[in-house]
Amino acid sequence: FYLTPPQVNSILKANEYSFKVPEFDGKNISSVLGFDSNQLPANAPIEDRRSAATCLQTRGMLLGVFDGHAGCACAQAVSERLFYYIAVSLLPHETLLEIENAVESGRALLPILQWHKHPNDYFSKEASKLYFNSLRTYWQELIDLNSGETTDVKEALINAFKRLDNDISLEAQVGDPNSFLNYLVLRVAFSGATACVAHVDGVDLHVANTGDSRAMLGVQEEDGSWSAVNLSYDHNAQNEHEVERLKMEHPKSEEKSLVKQDRLLGLLMPFRAFGDVKFKWSIELQKRVVESGPDQLNDNEYTKFIPPNYHTPPYLTAEPEVIHHKLRPQDKFLVLATDGLWETMHRQDVARIVGEYLTGVHHQQPIAVGGYKVTLGQMHGLLTERRARISSVFEDQNAATHLIRHAVGNNEFGTVDHERLSKMLSLPEELARMYRDDITIIVVQFNSHVVGACQSEH
Repeated sequence: FYLTPPQVNSILKANEYSFKVPEFDGKNISSVLGFDSNQLPANAPIEDRRSAATCLQTRGMLLGVFDGHAGCACAQAVSERLFYYIAVSLLPHETLLEIENAVESGRALLPILQWHKHPNDYFSKEASKLYFNSLRTYWQELIDLNSGETTDVKEALINAFKRLDNDISLEAQVGDPNSFLNYLVLRVAFSGATACVAHVDGVDLHVANTGDSRAMLGVQEEDGSWSAVNLSYDHNAQNEHEVERLKMEHPKSEEKSLVKQDRLLGLLMPFRAFGDVKFKWSIELQKRVVESGPDQLNDNEYTKFIPPNYHTPPYLTAEPEVIHHKLRPQDKFLVLATDGLWETMHRQDVARIVGEYLTGVHHQQPIAVGGYKVTLGQMHGLLTERRARISSVFEDQNAATHLIRHAVGNNEFGTVDHERLSKMLSLPEELARMYRDDITIIVVQFNSHVVGACQSEH
C-alpha cells in the first residue's frame, strides 16, 4: 500500500490524548503544565496500556506506561488498579478511616482519583467489584497497621506495586464462582506486564520502574541545547546489577541456567514484572490451578509448560526500583515510554526532538551525513527538506505523536521520511510485529515558573 500523508496522520493520531492542568484565577499552581500521550499498536490487540490520574485526597499526579506480554490481560488490570493502590498507600490514616466508614454505612465514597482517559482506554466493569474488594482489604490492613507516621512516597510506591502483584496472584489461586471472572483472573495472572510510573508532587518527582519501560528527563542547558537524564534502569540481561541480584537470590548450582540467551530461564526478557505466575508459583501450585481452572486455560500453551531449570521459585518480582529527583527550572519535560520507543531511538535524540517540538525552535545543527558521500544535489535536497520540516514541525498538536512519527519514520539522516512512514504503517499485522513493537508514550511538561518558585521556598 502507499498511504497518503492524511492517511498516515489519521493512523498516528487515532490514540492521541492531551490534558492541560487547569489554572486557578489565571494562576497555575501545579508543577505540571499538562501532558500528551499516544499509542501506536504493532500487536492486535495492542498489549501496551497507559494511565494518568490526579490524586484528589493527597497532592500529586500519577502517570504510567505498562507493557504486556503473553497477551494484554495483565497490562490491562495493572493499568486500572495500580494507581488506586498507590493512592491508598499515600492516604493519611483519618482519610482511610473516613473511606472505610463510608463503605460500612453504604454512603457515597470520597473519590480518590480523577482519571484522564482516552475513550479507547478500557476499564473492565465485570471485575470492578472483585478489584474493589481486594483494594478494600488492603486499606483495612493499612488502618490496622496505623503507625501514625506519614507515608514516605518511595515506600508507598514499593508497597503498592508488591501488594497489587500479590493480589493478582491470590485472586487467581482462589478463583471465582463466576466462570467469566474466573477465566479473567487466571488470564491476568498467567500473562505479564512491566510498569513505569511517575508521581509528581511540587518539585518531588518519583519514578517507580519494574521491567524495561523507561523514564527520561528532558533538560534544557544554558546554551539552549537539550540533554537527557535517565530516571529508570532497565531490568533485563543488559543490567549487570540485575543479573547479580538474581544470582544472589538463587543457589550457586543454578548460576548457569538463570539467564540464557539474555532471557530469564531462557524465556522472559524483563527480569521484573507483574503477573507471570509461571515464574513465581511452585510447580504444584501451577498444576493445581491449571487443572481446576476452566477448559480455555488448558488450551493456552503458555499455561501448560513449566519453565526449564525451575528449582527455586520465585524467579521474578514486581518490586519496583524507585528514583527520586528534585525538579529544577531547567527540567522541562518527562518522557515515559515502553521499550518500543527505546528500541528505535536514542534518549539523546528523544530529548532533542521533544525539546525542539515544545519550544518550537530548531537548534540548527550542522547537517550530519554520517560517513555518507553526498553530492551537492543531495545536499540541496536535505537543506530544502530541513526548511520544509521547520514549517511542518507544528503539524502535530501532540508531542507524543511527534515522537512516534520520528520513531517509525526516521531515515539515516534523522529526518522523517514519508515513504518509510507509509511503508511501516501499512505493514499487515503479522509483519508489523517483526519490524516494531507496540509504542506507548507520555510526555509530561513541567511549569518552570512554579518549579522555580517552589525551589526558592524550600
